[in-house]
Amino acid sequence: PSAALALLCSSAAAVVVWKWLGKRQIQKQMEEARRTRDEGVKKIAKAVQQFREQVPSVQTDAILSLPLLELTERLQEGSLSPKTVLYTYLEKALEVTQQTNCLRHFILECEEQLQEIQQQREKGPLYGVPVSIKDHIGHKGHLSTCGLVQRLGTPVQEDSILVKVLKRQGAIPFAMTNVPQSLFNYDCSNPIFGQTLNPFNHQKSPGGSSGGEGALIAGGGSILGIGSDVGGSIRLPSSFCGLCGLKPTAERLSVWCSRLLNVDICSRPTPVPCALGPMARDVDSLALCMKALLCQEMFQLDPTVPPIPFDEEVYSSSAPLRVGYYDTDGYFPLPPCMRRAVQETRGALQAAGHQLVPFSPPRIHYVMTELFLKTFFADGGDAWLDMFTGGIVDPNLKSQVNSCKIPRLGKKLLALILKPLQFLLLLKLKNVATISTCRSVKEMWNHHHEIEVYRTEFIAQWRELQLDVVLCPVLGPAFTTGYPGKLLTAISSTMLYNVLNFPAGVVPVSTVTEADEEELKLYRGCCDDPWDRTLKQAVAGATGLPVAVQCVALPWREELCLRLMKEVETLSREK
Repeated sequence: PSAALALLCSSAAAVVVWKWLGKRQIQKQMEEARRTRDEGVKKIAKAVQQFREQVPSVQTDAILSLPLLELTERLQEGSLSPKTVLYTYLEKALEVTQQTNCLRHFILECEEQLQEIQQQREKGPLYGVPVSIKDHIGHKGHLSTCGLVQRLGTPVQEDSILVKVLKRQGAIPFAMTNVPQSLFNYDCSNPIFGQTLNPFNHQKSPGGSSGGEGALIAGGGSILGIGSDVGGSIRLPSSFCGLCGLKPTAERLSVWCSRLLNVDICSRPTPVPCALGPMARDVDSLALCMKALLCQEMFQLDPTVPPIPFDEEVYSSSAPLRVGYYDTDGYFPLPPCMRRAVQETRGALQAAGHQLVPFSPPRIHYVMTELFLKTFFADGGDAWLDMFTGGIVDPNLKSQVNSCKIPRLGKKLLALILKPLQFLLLLKLKNVATISTCRSVKEMWNHHHEIEVYRTEFIAQWRELQLDVVLCPVLGPAFTTGYPGKLLTAISSTMLYNVLNFPAGVVPVSTVTEADEEELKLYRGCCDDPWDRTLKQAVAGATGLPVAVQCVALPWREELCLRLMKEVETLSREK
């Protein structure tokens, strides 16, 4: 017995030591990743200082204030050099990331790309334009972490197609931006690189999952960025940070390389696909980026991308539009300022000669519970949990992770206990533990079919009203940090157009006023339940922060979506 007891104790001790060693190894990997990032920052800071000493007369503020269209004109004609522009934005990016922690890593090879473009025979449409890219968009020689420990130490072996096309068109990728862990959050925090802050208010989140892009561009440290969107990840940071952002139809731009990584929600085969798209300070910048990317190079490198060039005629048209509109989807009532933005924009469009038609998206409760969330938790969250090596979980994700860890039997018992609250749970569905899963291949096929049926129903309603585009709300204003993880399903306004795979974009039109803050005090949401009160707390104290609207078009009609966005932008600026 004593020998057995000794063996048992030694085995337990070995397990404890093994776990400790594993965690220690993970900590070392995380520390090494942060050290590498900090060394890159020091190298860029030194290079910027040397440039400033060589060319002390650079008018930094004048360059940073140029819109992208004017900047590209200056670069094309030679009145500005790509080197001057690059170092100006590197300097500003250093300042912005020091304040907001928006960068995951500088791309030191940007100086090599600078030399490369100067040797090209023809100047591409993005010649000399510094571009930032989201963490998981592959760049050769750099990590694509998604905020996950398991991705440390494995650099990407080849540029993603989108990065290849950007370079071919003359752009200079110079920075990779921070993301929330696993990308499954619309805050922007991970255990490796920490929390990114909103540049307008450091108590607020920049949104996510393209939150690093949002903070960097809004802070002036980048003029054009590339994000990704599978539930609102381009549009929510654009809303929170006062930017313009476009989620195209998923297959309009190549997602190759991001897809091959197979470590995040953007890489898994799913009927709700991930889309890559541009983020910038104005709509013309988005249009220029799409025009540059939709080229023969893109179509040749990725044959799965339809060879549809950008239709400038549609984007530049001045013909009146027939615009459907709604200011609430009936699922998660948004704060008063976001509904005000839709109502004021509707009035401005109508006064400008466009035809406005009331529109009500069908069955949002069903879409949210049975289509969207079931897509990502079809296996009960098992594939998602596999991403969290060593149990390293960001605090903003712990509630969702713990919910997924509940055994299937435990979930059934929980559902039974909560049956008296069934209506409320179905209405808001705040806990992923209550989400139904696909228990067989047949159920999975049926689920895919249900999504197609819903898309057909939605398009039929759209066509019955003879709509060109739709104007609708987007979640905002910026949440206080930490709150997005408590309100997963508040993203119904953006999520809908991922399920439908429609192009959708966000445009800032206003700011939060004192009157909005007073009206927020009366906000009751749907049921004045704890989650409605949490939303109220999340958006409080936002006076002066951006307020945006969302514009939507049918699949493959990105130019029409951008056309509405441009019209909205013009009218809001005139106002």
